[in-house]
Amino acid sequence: MAPGILTKDMASTSMMVFPIEEDMPPTLYQNIDEKALVAKSKKHLLDYGTKFEPDVITGCRGLYIYTASGHKVLDWTSGQMSCLLGHGHPEIVKVITDHAMQLDHLFSGMVSPPVISLADRLCNALPAGLDKAFFLSTGGESNEAAIKMAKTYTGKFEIVGIGASWHGVTAQALGAQYHFGRRGHGPLMPGMHMLPAPNTYRSIFRKPDGSYDWEAELEYGWRMIDLQSCGSLAACIVECIQSSGGMHVLPPGYLKALKKQCEMRGMLLIVDEAQTGVGRCGDFMAINHENVVPDILTLSKTLGNGLPLSAVVTSDEVASVAAEKGFFFYTTHVNDPLPAAVGDKVLEILFRDNLIEHSRKCGEILHNGLQKLHSRYGCIGQVRGRGLMAGVEIVTDRESKRPALELAKRVGNRAYELGLWANLSSHPSFGGTFRIAPPITVTESQVEDGLAILEKAFAETEGTLPLY
Repeated sequence: MAPGILTKDMASTSMMVFPIEEDMPPTLYQNIDEKALVAKSKKHLLDYGTKFEPDVITGCRGLYIYTASGHKVLDWTSGQMSCLLGHGHPEIVKVITDHAMQLDHLFSGMVSPPVISLADRLCNALPAGLDKAFFLSTGGESNEAAIKMAKTYTGKFEIVGIGASWHGVTAQALGAQYHFGRRGHGPLMPGMHMLPAPNTYRSIFRKPDGSYDWEAELEYGWRMIDLQSCGSLAACIVECIQSSGGMHVLPPGYLKALKKQCEMRGMLLIVDEAQTGVGRCGDFMAINHENVVPDILTLSKTLGNGLPLSAVVTSDEVASVAAEKGFFFYTTHVNDPLPAAVGDKVLEILFRDNLIEHSRKCGEILHNGLQKLHSRYGCIGQVRGRGLMAGVEIVTDRESKRPALELAKRVGNRAYELGLWANLSSHPSFGGTFRIAPPITVTESQVEDGLAILEKAFAETEGTLPLY
């Protein structure tokens, strides 16, 4: 077992291992000229749709990232929502080192032990009906493959996505997402349709008592799709928590109802668990929470702990029929051994160290703390999420619910100055929502530390509407 700190999980008899947090920052990039690097970045780095943060990041370890100026920041977004076990986990580092030296990359038609082991471990942990897997590099790539597989299997081509969704930037994945990125580059894939985004906080579909009527909204959405469809509906793709769209959780029962609607039309259900999978939300997969088995499951981000690794998992039947019909998704890095070995180690650590239960327990502390903030600051319109995945939406006031983007930015900047990174995009499509998803190896004290910093940021920022 790698060196680490043993902590007793009070809810279980098992022991969990967390990587040692070093007091000293990483030394890989010491004494660099930050101003010169920033100048070079402005001169040579192509704009790909986001503004870079002002600080240059020179290191990361455990739950923290470090800047060139020596600022230590608690990483509450796991990098790009990916470092599930934290940065530089010693066992992951060893796997990378061993495979970089001995089994890194192969011809795409070859198979290796880590790929077989990962498929075996993953499929055996999933419900029956998710029986076969293959591995790619990114979430967009896995969703592209899943959509292509669904089209091949059904012989149809229309795809239904959900408003506020994010599935990637490749052609079919982008065509099925409605959060951002659809403009400025000509026609998208034909046959793409959208269901209304299930937004408990803002949806206009309401029952007489004012509560959210998602059933009526979903029925209305499918009526609109049936009117638009040319009769070739192949699949519907959905996230259990719409992270990029503002951390919106599907209402209880929604996923089951969605699958029923798909079955009525001879469609496949694809569930994208890029951010929700592998223990993040207090279950192995978010589908376990609703006990729904999709026809195709896609994974990425969390599975590779920050390395480029994604997965497509489906049933024996879908795999067999798709293969007979000539399905292919042959890429340079399909089933690469090095990232597969990392994914296999991630799952081993997840189950060995009881991290799903730990995620659930720390998630309760996180959400209780965020709800306390909600009770203390009128600019917080809603707190939502599940497990170690949370959204905090900032508004000008709770009556109008108008997004307060500038205020949210000031709160986020202050939290960063105080030592906490919680992702907030100023783009209007995010609605001014902090997206919080720390590594699931976070300790209870680190959750409390982050909450204390966030509390101080709200307290010290003008316009947060204190209620005390």
